Amino acid sequence: MSEESRVHLSRSAPKAYQSLAAFSKTVGALASDAAIDARLKELVQIHTSQINGCAFCVRVHVDSAGRVGVSADEIAQIPVWRESGVFSARERAGLELAEAFAHIDRGGVPDDVYNRVGSVFTEEEYVALSWILVAINAFNRVAIAGRYPVPPIAVAAEGATASESE
Repeated sequence: MSEESRVHLSRSAPKAYQSLAAFSKTVGALASDAAIDARLKELVQIHTSQINGCAFCVRVHVDSAGRVGVSADEIAQIPVWRESGVFSARERAGLELAEAFAHIDRGGVPDDVYNRVGSVFTEEEYVALSWILVAINAFNRVAIAGRYPVPPIAVAAEGATASESE
């Protein structure tokens, strides 16, 4: 198969993709019930997508993060969260858990990570956050395998300032 004819999994098997989307909706409800805020949810999905190399999902979740109030600076700090002072203890724990789930092939979630994260989140929160990470890892694999395109974002009135284009 050439890259031009690469199978687009969500279009080629819409029922399977709809099931994944329904699963994601269920996970979102679980997260909401556990009081996982939208900001934390987007931060861990961006970080997981960065680790997995999924440009498509990074784009989707950066856009979503902006809509829930995550700043451009905070998004830029995600890859260096350990050295950055912009994240809360809950966000830092979530980002660490995101790394463990993205690198699940390295022996699962290490005990020290599990214990640190477990000291920050309740069991209900940990479960919800874990399912968020399972879901984003699945979506990353669909988009990466299909090489979903991430074209440059079109800029309205190229070269114009915001006030000139309004």
